[in-house]
Amino acid sequence: MRYRLFPIILTFISLLNIPIDSTAQIAETDTVFNPVILYNGTPKKYTIEGISVKGIENYEDYVLIGLSGLSVGQVITIPGDEITTALKRYWKHGLFSDVQILAEKALGDKIWLKIILTQRPRIANIRYQGIKKSEREDLEAKLGLVKGSQITPNLISRAEFLIKKHFDDKGFKNAEVNIIERNLDGNKDQVDVEVMIDKKEKVKVHKITIEGNSVLSDSKLKRVMKKTNEKNKLKNIFRTKKFIEENYEKDKQLIIDKYNELGYRDAMIVADSISNFDDRTVNVFLKIDEGERYYLRKVTWVGNTVYPSDYLQAKLQMNQGDVYNQKLMNARLSKDDDAIGNDYYNHGYVFYSLDPVEVNIDGDSIDLEMRIHEGPQASISKVRINGNDRLYENVVRRELRTRPGDLFSKEAVERSYREIAQMGHFNPENIQPDIQPDVQNGTVDINWNLESKANDQVEFSAGWGQTGIIGKLSLKFTNFSLSNLFRKSDNYRGILPQGDGQTLTLSGQTNARYYQQYSISFFDPWFGGKRPNSLSVSAFFSKQSDMSSRFYNSAFRNSMYSMYYGSYGGYNYGNYGNYERYYDPDKSFKMYGISVGWGKRLRWPDDYFSLQAELSYQRFILKDWDFLYVRLNNGDYLKTGKSNNLSLGLTLSRNSTDNPIYPRRGSEFTASVQATPPYSLFDNKDYRVYGTKDYNEAASMFKWIEYHKWKFKSKTYTALSTVQKTPVIMTRFEFGLLGHYNKYKKSPFETFYVGGDGMTGYSTSYASETIALRGYENGSLTYYGEEGYAYTRMGAELRYPLMLENSTSIYVLGFVEAGNAWHDVSKFNPFDLKRSSGVGVRIFLPMIGMMGIDWAYGFDKIKGSKQYSGGQFHFILGQEF
Repeated sequence: MRYRLFPIILTFISLLNIPIDSTAQIAETDTVFNPVILYNGTPKKYTIEGISVKGIENYEDYVLIGLSGLSVGQVITIPGDEITTALKRYWKHGLFSDVQILAEKALGDKIWLKIILTQRPRIANIRYQGIKKSEREDLEAKLGLVKGSQITPNLISRAEFLIKKHFDDKGFKNAEVNIIERNLDGNKDQVDVEVMIDKKEKVKVHKITIEGNSVLSDSKLKRVMKKTNEKNKLKNIFRTKKFIEENYEKDKQLIIDKYNELGYRDAMIVADSISNFDDRTVNVFLKIDEGERYYLRKVTWVGNTVYPSDYLQAKLQMNQGDVYNQKLMNARLSKDDDAIGNDYYNHGYVFYSLDPVEVNIDGDSIDLEMRIHEGPQASISKVRINGNDRLYENVVRRELRTRPGDLFSKEAVERSYREIAQMGHFNPENIQPDIQPDVQNGTVDINWNLESKANDQVEFSAGWGQTGIIGKLSLKFTNFSLSNLFRKSDNYRGILPQGDGQTLTLSGQTNARYYQQYSISFFDPWFGGKRPNSLSVSAFFSKQSDMSSRFYNSAFRNSMYSMYYGSYGGYNYGNYGNYERYYDPDKSFKMYGISVGWGKRLRWPDDYFSLQAELSYQRFILKDWDFLYVRLNNGDYLKTGKSNNLSLGLTLSRNSTDNPIYPRRGSEFTASVQATPPYSLFDNKDYRVYGTKDYNEAASMFKWIEYHKWKFKSKTYTALSTVQKTPVIMTRFEFGLLGHYNKYKKSPFETFYVGGDGMTGYSTSYASETIALRGYENGSLTYYGEEGYAYTRMGAELRYPLMLENSTSIYVLGFVEAGNAWHDVSKFNPFDLKRSSGVGVRIFLPMIGMMGIDWAYGFDKIKGSKQYSGGQFHFILGQEF
């Protein structure tokens, strides 16, 4: 390096620009310019009277002088260490390509210094060669090579290292990197930087050779290694074959862990090596010393006063004579949900520690002494919330199970994390509880570091209905504040007050003359603000118009009818425009509705349970309507009339999922019953013959509809690993039954419309509940004239996350599912199912919600079909299946 001693005397001769003269001395009375200093004489002390800087224009002089460590008034020795140290400081910063420190003049024991610096050039342009655009974008985020920044040797070395590591982690072990600086003509202060990358081929594992193993075969050990696998092996078809050094080191530890699990505590890898087989593959060699197998002989507990030794021994689940399984021991001490450590942590013992010590090894037997330090119980001192800029702080705090003064509980921290994540206002992937124990005071501070995210949603979509394009606009405000609506508040964002975490939803759906639907709903999860009792209020209106009688007598209608029954429920989408000339506004189906709901979180059987009750009223107005297919006692179909639906619903639910967007573990289920008053039991009417000769009287039997509706839905989530971006298996099972009090007065409404994407809203079924079953067309399992009074659906999905960020979450999935619908509840058969399977993708955007597309193949025929359902595409927007 330039500033290294070579020797020091020569360095100062060149940098100070002072010729050696054995007879010259600095005059004591007159100023001497460019003084001559005796370097072979005795060093002399000087006081710095002034320092000037030349060569750099875009920095203040005091900043540059400060880098040297020299200052006016400082006493230095010439020749001496002070100038050498100053030179080293400049070179260490890496900002300069040349540095000189000259003696400008001297007067007696006073000296004036001049520092001449040459600045390194700045980057004018950066070009990457040999990589794709996406790879370039990934590197740009890591390297720190930015236009306009000063280029230094350290910056170049760091960039080369990071690029190599980036591609090494992706399996390009032999990647070559060369960063070239090119001077610009006529501009010595700027350079072009060219990053030349030759990734070479990905390096894979050709062969793994293992020696010294007898307890575990080669094949078993190779299966233990998760990320280091041989290529061209059928059993590894779904496993990575890339060789990555970091993953290889982890896999070696997995081998040792496997031996420790089997009782071989002394197992070790005594030698290993990596050698190139060719340019694209490497050979891996491992030599293992398995050692002897050990058994547990005696376990002694020391230091425990909170829990008796018998209790701790039972929790350990390791007894005398068992194999010395270190993996099981570590899990039972600290890793499992019901581990011994969690018993202490959940009761305030933050300072608890347990050290398992092997106090005696006798042959193949081991005696363990479990040394416990319990410490005092710690209470929570302070709870801070950081990063919240959306909600009033009390709205966040009321969800926390960690409150000042409470005993610390690990379980309460985990539950608080879940409750905050379920609110939907913060990125669940970045919720970080920072736990800070204070040993001196015996307390704990908890800092909740949150990252706010937009949670309001705007849905604007268009789709096909029977009469053309259906447009939908939905606005969902999830942080609404009703209390601030009619009073002045500073917490407005846009047109509505926010901060209380209430939900206001406004929705409209129409295709002009044929169909329109409007709804409004309000939900408060903490009605009154003191208890987690929810209140919901909603209202809606919809109107659907029909076709004129000309349509039903036309050849066009007959061709559409043939299209439906001749295939498997499809419509001829290319002919939608022909409906226009058949519109009849005098035929319509109108619905009005209002509901009020109340919910309460329960503490039993556990506090994941909640109970909801809802009182709802709906009014149906039919005017010459042809689609209900309800035959009256007079022989006609129900086409004109008014019906009312007054019902009370009760729902018991439990939700223990850990994340509202991409759950990894937990479950959710709901069991509900909805019922109307049993009018037919006390109105003294014989509905077998009621209205036999009069249409109006016959239609009046549905003036007040009656039913009882039972539903059960469940989902479970199981993560396949403990890492954040882990695949998850989701399973589901659900069924529904629509019962009656009088078999002659079965409700024509509230039936199940089964098949397809399950999107609510416009369909050929009216006042029905839509149920998805992918692989089949919408409603194809509920046939005309045979409304669904029972259904079931079951399935499983394997989900894999591609991106889990604050702004966007994306995951792909593969699924299998089956289901069916029945017109007669007595024929309900959960084994008579229509099967399908497929793949899909989900994208969650904060302002839109969940979006996705699935492709599914239906394996079974349905009624009226001569062929299998086959491949179907399904789209979702704003909801999950």
